[in-house]
Amino acid sequence: MANAIYPKYKQSLLNGDTNTAISGSGTTGLYVALVDTGSYTYSSAHQYYSDLSGVVGTDQEITSTTNTNGVVDGGDVTFTGVTGNSVEALVLYRKNAGANTTWRLVAYIDTSVTGLPVTPNGGDISIVWDASGIFAI
Repeated sequence: MANAIYPKYKQSLLNGDTNTAISGSGTTGLYVALVDTGSYTYSSAHQYYSDLSGVVGTDQEITSTTNTNGVVDGGDVTFTGVTGNSVEALVLYRKNAGANTTWRLVAYIDTSVTGLPVTPNGGDISIVWDASGIFAI
């Protein structure tokens, strides 16, 4: 699968649904999960975090998010002390104060990510976003 914006997220944006903004922090921020594609397969039908499987390590918030002309960018992230299965993809999602059945999946990224795939060895995994942004709509 090549990088993709989840279709259900795009639909929610166009409908003006709640919990779609990428701005915010803490319980209302944009987060990224490391994903083992041996346990998770991208599906255009997936909509919420609860649809994910194969998450490795502890998800990280993407701080300092911006949206300029439809290009989303944010601060680089570091996953600390990661153990577990191999990581081949990233899933970005919009977290809110509710249950993970309400955290909207935003983007699936599995190509052009420096350092992926990686097999965790208990060390840190750093994700440095491309200078042109994380993704564009």
